[in-house]
Amino acid sequence: MMLKTKFIQEIYLKEINGGIMKKLIICLFAVCFIVACNSKPKTAVVSTQNTPKNSKILVAYFSATGNTAKVAQNLSKAIGADIYEIKPQTLYTSEDLDWTNPNSRSSIEMKSQTARPGIVPENLSVSNYDTIYLGFPIWWGTAPVIVRTFLEKYDFSNKKIIIFATSGSSGIGNIDRDLKTSVSGSTDIVKGAVLNNNPSVEYLKEWSQTFK
Repeated sequence: MMLKTKFIQEIYLKEINGGIMKKLIICLFAVCFIVACNSKPKTAVVSTQNTPKNSKILVAYFSATGNTAKVAQNLSKAIGADIYEIKPQTLYTSEDLDWTNPNSRSSIEMKSQTARPGIVPENLSVSNYDTIYLGFPIWWGTAPVIVRTFLEKYDFSNKKIIIFATSGSSGIGNIDRDLKTSVSGSTDIVKGAVLNNNPSVEYLKEWSQTFK
């Protein structure tokens, strides 16, 4: 009699446990279904960390003493642009840059209407760019004639050239008009600013926004 009772109890417990398991499985499926219905598909995130900000912008510069080079490098970082140095075939010495000497190289070049100092040939594809920031030190109130060598070497038709400069005392004046004779009629030369004292990347980023 006791064995029979024990057997019945075991069957009863199995039925109870089985019912509980069924309820748990049903609840689990219900939760999964609700989560699946309320979940939104994830959108793939594409990293742009290494993508150039302005792949069609070039910073080109001539620097005799290194001051303009520093500005150009910071500007390139500020706007994510490529950078190109206008390198003279014959480097300028301190004697060449002596503006107080009428017989110095720079004095003779700046007095001449036809002087075009040679530049190191580079495989520069100007056609890849829409906008060129052009930097140089101001000599005798205008751009060094080597800048004209650069402008006359390449085709800047339908391009936008934004001028920036470094200077000991001169302002930017009418350099945009001066350089207009070295490019095609369709080239837009914009007067930028004199950028002395090695302005920061943050400052140059804000400054570049004025030409958008």
